[in-house]
Amino acid sequence: MNVDLKALAGPRDRLMIDGTVDPVTAEVIRGAMETVCFEMAMYVSRTATTPILNQSNERNATILDGQGRLAALSVGIPQFMLTSTLPVRFALDFLGVDEFHQGDVFVANDPYHGGGHLPDYNVFSPVVVDGHLVLIASIQCHHGDTGGAVPGGYNVTATDIWGEGSRWPVIKVLDRGVERRDVLYALQVNNRLDGYLGDLRAQIGAAKQAADGLVGLVERYGVDMIEAAVDHMIDYAGKRFGEEIAAWPDGTYEGDAYVDHDPLGNPDIHLHVAITVEGSKLTIDYTGSDERQELQAWSTYGNTRGYTVAQVAAMMDPEIPKNEGFFNSIELIVPEGCVLNPHPGRPVSAGTHHPGADIGEVIAVALSGVLPERAVPQTYKTGIPTTIKGIDPRSGQVFVDGSAEVYAGWCNAAKGMDAWGAVSASFGNLWKATAEINESIYPHIQWSRDYRTDSGGPGQWRGGCGSHYIKEVRVPSHVYTYVVGMKYPMPGIAGGGKGAPNKLTLRYGSDDEFVVAHTADWVPMAAGDRICFDYGGGGGWGDPLDRPAAAVLDDVLDEYVSVEGAGRDYGVVLTGSLEELTLVVDEAATVRRRAEIRAGRAA
Repeated sequence: MNVDLKALAGPRDRLMIDGTVDPVTAEVIRGAMETVCFEMAMYVSRTATTPILNQSNERNATILDGQGRLAALSVGIPQFMLTSTLPVRFALDFLGVDEFHQGDVFVANDPYHGGGHLPDYNVFSPVVVDGHLVLIASIQCHHGDTGGAVPGGYNVTATDIWGEGSRWPVIKVLDRGVERRDVLYALQVNNRLDGYLGDLRAQIGAAKQAADGLVGLVERYGVDMIEAAVDHMIDYAGKRFGEEIAAWPDGTYEGDAYVDHDPLGNPDIHLHVAITVEGSKLTIDYTGSDERQELQAWSTYGNTRGYTVAQVAAMMDPEIPKNEGFFNSIELIVPEGCVLNPHPGRPVSAGTHHPGADIGEVIAVALSGVLPERAVPQTYKTGIPTTIKGIDPRSGQVFVDGSAEVYAGWCNAAKGMDAWGAVSASFGNLWKATAEINESIYPHIQWSRDYRTDSGGPGQWRGGCGSHYIKEVRVPSHVYTYVVGMKYPMPGIAGGGKGAPNKLTLRYGSDDEFVVAHTADWVPMAAGDRICFDYGGGGGWGDPLDRPAAAVLDDVLDEYVSVEGAGRDYGVVLTGSLEELTLVVDEAATVRRRAEIRAGRAA
């Protein structure tokens, strides 16, 4: 049945006398905005030209109101959904609202004007009705290059932000719908990748289509109704947030986490947090985190804010809308000059990952004693993507492979559930390209992506296994990367064991292997050389001796756990043959073995 929406009872009539809106209408408007966000994200995935966007989904779409407050978002990278607001607010403050017109599109990527790091480009377009700025559609994506001294967007040995690439605090690329060719050309010539401008145009098209579509939503409901609905949802999120926090036990809870080293090898980068719960108020204070100024690992304030809210959100009712009301409810203290809020000009390409991602770990560790059932670290231990550069003989052109393909690693268990899937929820809807896609684009062969037996942290619920990954380069190449998670792998929670550490070996299996100690600075690879990355596992949850012996047997049969690991880590004694699939649990021996382990702990 076809329904003429315009013929229905006028939605403008639902605006109450006090200027508020009824909750049902507010939810309908929020749902419409979230649909527009989803369409923005899908637009990019279907029109972008490079694998990092058309395959991996490393993007997120949001809608902000005319004040730059987050109103709605799509499923995407959690960090992205929370770093989209500050660049837009800077643009509003710097340019002024009069510079925003229907049909305009802006681009920003500057970490020190609200962004995470230079590869993350935020493209946004306003919704202006009768001269009034109502909404702003924003789509943020990670790009494969930023210019600067090093291909791939990660110059981990840069001494300042200018060595990492081109900074664009805010520039207008479409002026009332007219493309500014000079600006787009300037963007292109400051980037190595042929597909860069195609990816950027995908974002521009997505933002413009979203803004045009939102005009229809505003015309249907009216400016007052839309703004009242946004106010309602922000207030509702703040109210629900406060109700959840009020149910947590009052107190101050402290935690510490460490990153192995920075890209220069400076060791033991320290994160400290004090989380105070007082009634419905939540304060997160990073005072005490590392302040060594010689470090090369810095997370900008916007990046830190995004990771903080993403971890807190993962510990709360998922039905609470993720909007301005959610993260306005957190009092965030990040001293300037610490690794989580650097002085302007510090290099941040690596720091957006570490120590940025490790924020999820330190928050989970701090709250593990009082909220252990929710303390699942939403983080990862990758370092930076493994960048491979060479000449593709099929085209004669330089290729830059960011290794955006499938692997497993760092996924922690939760109370009541073994670790799921391949990576933690902190990756959102991030997909990795298949071997077939990667091999069709780059001159490589992928030989292995197997789970690593015994790499998942033991626990009453088992951490996810890491993966054994081997890629062969078919042409002379150079590899650039930064690796962490070797000294400090994923932690266990509530008595669970830690996951296995990372290990990256270049020229694997040759007489000249190169095991990455912290940074691979364009290490040469001959045609036929192999890269072996043993990705680390996730931490376990709860005492491994409380895991049912039958579940441990299943893990051994699935090759997640070895026969030896079953006895060593879980106290489960198995008899029979794994090869012949005749393994059984020796119940009496298991009882004795577990008693021995417990007695050893007590001693």
